[in-house]
Amino acid sequence: MKALSVRAPWWWAILHCGKDIENRDWYTNFRGTIYLHAGKFWQWEEVENDLFTIWYILGGGDIYYDLRAYGYDKEKMRAGCGCIVGKVDIVECYTDSASPWFFGKYGFQLANPVSFPRPIPFKGALGFFDVPDELLREERREDGPGHE
Repeated sequence: MKALSVRAPWWWAILHCGKDIENRDWYTNFRGTIYLHAGKFWQWEEVENDLFTIWYILGGGDIYYDLRAYGYDKEKMRAGCGCIVGKVDIVECYTDSASPWFFGKYGFQLANPVSFPRPIPFKGALGFFDVPDELLREERREDGPGHE
């Protein structure tokens, strides 16, 4: 299966806040399920600025209370960096969208996000990249029938 790296806190917003567009400066014909890889890059000042954007899109209010209501935890977000953290479907690629999450040249329309119970360490790459079948088997064990 393919994967796509997304920086913090945007990968978190895809999995927990209803972010339905991933902004890119390139078009894709790919449609289907991908793993969501949390990019290894972490610079708190940039993450914090992006959190304000997320908070604004979600409607404002008390930023830390509101984000915690969506499951925000700074240390868990940081721990996810450099890992496969979930999966999501890419259903379309747009050059314009009414979604408040769209502010790029191209927007990958996302649906059906699934957050994994534990981040799976894995080296990311630019663009779409392949993930070995062994990782797929581990994901099935964690999310599949009979998982405790």
